Amino acid sequence: MIRGRVWDQRRLADTSGLHRMTFQRDNAAFEHWLRKQCDVVEADLAHKHERMQKDAFTFLRATFFRWAQRIEKLCPKLKDAPAVLSVGDMHIENYGTWRDAEGRLVWGINDFDEAAVIPYPFDLVRLATSARLAKSQVDNRVRPR
Repeated sequence: MIRGRVWDQRRLADTSGLHRMTFQRDNAAFEHWLRKQCDVVEADLAHKHERMQKDAFTFLRATFFRWAQRIEKLCPKLKDAPAVLSVGDMHIENYGTWRDAEGRLVWGINDFDEAAVIPYPFDLVRLATSARLAKSQVDNRVRPR
């Protein structure tokens, strides 16, 4: 959710036939929409674009809108599951620790900025995907000697 408005994943979901958009066009359309919703710091956006090229996990984290566009076609058997309020941009780095109002250390989901009502398995698929991508990034960086 961005300033009280949820990114409508179905609005750009029709990518069939001649209307098929490239990632660059999809990204530009999303960023155009985003600029209408809030003030965008262009330098931060440029930095995000650089980071997206780093690895598949970072790309996944940065492109929830694209996931939302594609998930029903990628996992059609899951689209009819009950829709619930979900994290949406679920990935392993959306879990963490913080202090609650009473000073206790708690652990859980810490990022709800793209929460949406979606079929419940979509969060699980995205979380599992992120874990697999993150593991492959760690495996590529840490090699036994």
